[in-house]
Amino acid sequence: MSTQEIRLTQHVAASVEDVWAILTDIAHADENLSGIEAVELLTPGPYSVGFRWRETRRMMGMSATEEIEVTALEPLRRSEVTARNGEVTYHTVHSLVEKPGGTDLVMEFGMEMPAKRGITRLMNAAMAKVGFSATRKVMEQDLQDLAAAAELRHG
Repeated sequence: MSTQEIRLTQHVAASVEDVWAILTDIAHADENLSGIEAVELLTPGPYSVGFRWRETRRMMGMSATEEIEVTALEPLRRSEVTARNGEVTYHTVHSLVEKPGGTDLVMEFGMEMPAKRGITRLMNAAMAKVGFSATRKVMEQDLQDLAAAAELRHG
């Protein structure tokens, strides 16, 4: 199994409560995050472990829809979601840390895929580099969008 990870931090001039409210408002994620085209809720009720949704994003010129599930949760502190696409599993963790003047929002993204051999391994490595570069840009934009929405909510 091969794993790759990205970790980014965004300071938000808003309270942990305001950042958490925006982060977990999946029904309005397509309004708060510019990279999301559509959201379909699959689970009724509040954001909790087991909560699922489909999210459609445009990335590298193509639209892709992934089913996402909340897999771990510490309200107001940490959320982990998981998505699977074929043999690849994606994990995204958001952590909130109260800081002077607001909140640090930390996003960690990891991707796991089965190890391959030969030419397939080389092709996967090349594709992963391109994909991770694009993913980093998407994550940076998501963090900026989350910060802007939380700061607007904060007033």
